[in-house]
Formats: sequence, structure tokens, C-alpha cells
Amino acid sequence: MAEIMDDNLGMEQDTQRGRYLTFSLGKESYGIEIQYVTEIIGIQTITEVPELPAYVKGIINLRGKIIPVIDVRLRFKKEPREYNDRTCVIVIDIMELSIGLIVDSVSEVLNIPDQDIEAPPQMKKGNNRFIKNIGKVGNEVKLLLDCEKLLTDDETETMSDIF
Repeated sequence: MAEIMDDNLGMEQDTQRGRYLTFSLGKESYGIEIQYVTEIIGIQTITEVPELPAYVKGIINLRGKIIPVIDVRLRFKKEPREYNDRTCVIVIDIMELSIGLIVDSVSEVLNIPDQDIEAPPQMKKGNNRFIKNIGKVGNEVKLLLDCEKLLTDDETETMSDIF
């Protein structure tokens, strides 16, 4: 019986392998491994919390669960943008912490096979620690995020203490 359950777990992980939820920030297109995503919701009322970094917009109450929300634009040092009806919150689970990621718009779930995924180029300047890989989809490029590096260990610990 345990073998069957292990096989089922393996099958579930296999069905998620290579699947990415894609979203955009301005002209750039990003992807998050689907295994981290718990849901996608529209933008809602955010309660500000003092003394958090500027990219942490505050908290939301999602069916009784308090979740911190991060504006991914600000986290990536991009220009802030007014939220609109296309703005979404992607709720992800990383290291036993639920976090909402505010993005300009969600696109679709894509299968990106391993042969179409490459490591990001090494840059002498700048920091691409948020980018795990680069996915090639037709003529487009999707920047595949490393969800576990969206927050540093210290930031994750601080969030866990607060929330």
C-alpha cells in the first residue's frame, strides 16, 4: 500500500514537473513553478504594517488566514505602478510561509520541457539571484523565478515571526 502511495506522490510531482504559472511585469514575462502556487486572487484591500521593507505592501485576510503581500515590481527595483483590474495576487507557499505576490497580470500555465530551459547568463554587474532559469517558449523568453530566493533567510525569519 505504501508503494502505491509513493507512486501516486511521484506521479503528482511528475505532473507538475516543467509546469509554470506565467505572469508579466511590464514587458517582461516570468514563470513560477506551479508546485509553489496555491491560488490566484484579484487585488484586494491591503492593510499596511509599519517598519517593513517598502516592497512588502502589508497583509491581507484570505479566508481567515493573514498573508503578507509583496509587490514584485518593487522587489525587483522596478517603477511602481497603479493597481488595476488586471493586477493579481499569486499566493505561494515557501518554507512553510504563505506569501502573496502582487503582479501586473497572470498569463497562463505553460509546460516548458527541460531541453528548453537554460541557466541564466553570469553577469559581472547586477544581481540575478531571483532568476533560477530561463525558459524558451517559441520566440519568447520566460524568466523562471527561484521562489525560495524571493526573500532572504533573514526576511523569511522576520515574516515568520510577524505572521
